Amino acid sequence: MALPPHDRQRRGRPGHDLDAVLAAAVALFNERGYDATSMDDVARGLGITKSSVYHHVRGKQDLLRMAIDHALDGLDDAMTQVRGLPDATALERLETLIRLSVLVLTSRLPYVTLLLRVRGNSDVELAALARRRAFDHDVTALVKAAQAEGSVRPDVDPATAARLLFGMVNSLVEWYSPGRGNAGTLACTVTALAFDGLRTRHL
Repeated sequence: MALPPHDRQRRGRPGHDLDAVLAAAVALFNERGYDATSMDDVARGLGITKSSVYHHVRGKQDLLRMAIDHALDGLDDAMTQVRGLPDATALERLETLIRLSVLVLTSRLPYVTLLLRVRGNSDVELAALARRRAFDHDVTALVKAAQAEGSVRPDVDPATAARLLFGMVNSLVEWYSPGRGNAGTLACTVTALAFDGLRTRHL
């Protein structure tokens, strides 16, 4: 994962570096809940001392911030890729965004799972919710652009459509695991269902 420069400088020996600490913390946050997880729990899970954990991070909120940012950075990267498709229609960009978002979820599953449980109970969580709202706004804008070009029906509310599209994507955290098949195939299936539906088309 791409870490900020000041975080990269706090890496330790293999197996006890920041990536390992963060992965262990996220697993515990998802299993027990953020509030019920202590820094002692993270240290025990890694088999290291709590002071070794503090070598990498300032505290539990630091771990939460980095974990949530990892999920959000993946979605922002997907949006950036979509914006870099100047010759694509709005509908093509929207379809690409859904497909890429599924790939982000499958490759960063524990981090996205944690993100979706954020409720705004701290400054870290409020900042994450603000980033999610900005992303939702951009998705809504894509739906509006697709309506304007005539490729999405005009009688649906763009904001509702955006939420429903990502509701489908986000629902994957409830059942998806890496052993359930190829992530690329899953991304194509979700996109096809979102935009073409289940009904057989008769020519």
